[in-house]
Amino acid sequence: MGTASKVINFRAPADKQDLIDRAVQISGVNRTEFILDAACDKAREVLADQTQFNVSAEQLQRFNALLDAPLEDNPALRRLLSTPAPWER
Repeated sequence: MGTASKVINFRAPADKQDLIDRAVQISGVNRTEFILDAACDKAREVLADQTQFNVSAEQLQRFNALLDAPLEDNPALRRLLSTPAPWER
């Protein structure tokens, strides 16, 4: 079962294309594979920044302590949580 392919077209300044082509020559893949792999690597990095966070052991310990700490009394939050949602009315 194959995945459908779509065409991606874009223009690149000559100096950037030359840079990419030099890297393509030594990488052992064609230009399309090189650009697609690089774009996918960057996309994964951007998406990971939105969902994964690197913290030290100390930072994780402080974060977990905040999560485990009892909540302070917050009348506004209590009111919000006791108000039915619009679809529940």
